Amino acid sequence: MAAAQQERAAARLGESTLMEIYRVMLLSRRLDERSWALHRQGKIAFHISGMGHEAAQVGTAFAINRTVDYVHPYYRDLALSLAIGLTPTDFMLSLYAKQGDTSGGRQMPSHFSKKALNVVSGSAPVATQVPQAAGLAFAIKYRQQMGLVDPNDASQPRLALTCLGEGSTSQGEWHEAMNWAGVHKLPMICVVQNNIYAISVSVDQQMAVRDVADRAAAYGIEGVVVDGNDVLASYEVAHEAAQRAYNGDGTTLIEAKTYRIVPHSSDDDDRSYRTREEVAEWKAKDPILRFQKWLLNEQILTDARVQELEAEVKAEVDQAQAAAEAAPDPAPEAALGDVYAPVEG
Repeated sequence: MAAAQQERAAARLGESTLMEIYRVMLLSRRLDERSWALHRQGKIAFHISGMGHEAAQVGTAFAINRTVDYVHPYYRDLALSLAIGLTPTDFMLSLYAKQGDTSGGRQMPSHFSKKALNVVSGSAPVATQVPQAAGLAFAIKYRQQMGLVDPNDASQPRLALTCLGEGSTSQGEWHEAMNWAGVHKLPMICVVQNNIYAISVSVDQQMAVRDVADRAAAYGIEGVVVDGNDVLASYEVAHEAAQRAYNGDGTTLIEAKTYRIVPHSSDDDDRSYRTREEVAEWKAKDPILRFQKWLLNEQILTDARVQELEAEVKAEVDQAQAAAEAAPDPAPEAALGDVYAPVEG
């Protein structure tokens, strides 16, 4: 199945887009690694990583109408957000809590958002982004049904995409959102990035079913399991889900099986709940190295270009860090500003 998915995805995307996907994945990893270093240097207060999740996130992002469809990320979605159009500088400003951050430096890092890209900031409690995304999907469908927009107009949002970890599917908000999506046949994609651990709690202690996707049938929606370390397979199932949403066929729950190769966050010590042997086994399945190998085998990528891209990405990360460090801090009184949106008029 994976080989067939790869073949269909590669044919649909083309070589230039495949290279763009690789570059975004690489950029996300190097930006993520720099963030860990900055935390260890005491330059930032907190970092939560997406290392290991890049394939699931970037593959999904390239399957939707980026910058037009609504995206409601979760805290581990650095690669997804970069693929939609957020810049390394956007991310660094949030890490440093600087004035130019979209929240004015008031939210924790990784509350990804950008109005111009239709990327909506998540709330702090986990899983609350899912009913919020369902609300966006309901609004999309309502506007189409009322004749306010053409359902086939690709310049208008036609679906809402949201993500979360498998541990967050234990939250009531997730179940309520999935039920709402099924009842109203909403144009929504929910991607569960199953990395086996909800912080330190293993998946077998979170649910009695084998796959999160098994739950989809109970809500009357489509459920799909995909190898989340295979970017082309991730793209293919997300593409099918997007077409389903665009055609009025409702919501898809995608479970991307993956792994985070670092601790849950900069405040976590993962040695207390998983072995170094397990982590090493999964590091050998690194989604970026896996895609790089495929691109080299297909003669789309060369060893020389690998090194060039590494240098380009490092320069981009360096520039983003410098810009964030030079940016002004928010004024103290900015902490008293509007919480949800600026008051106009």
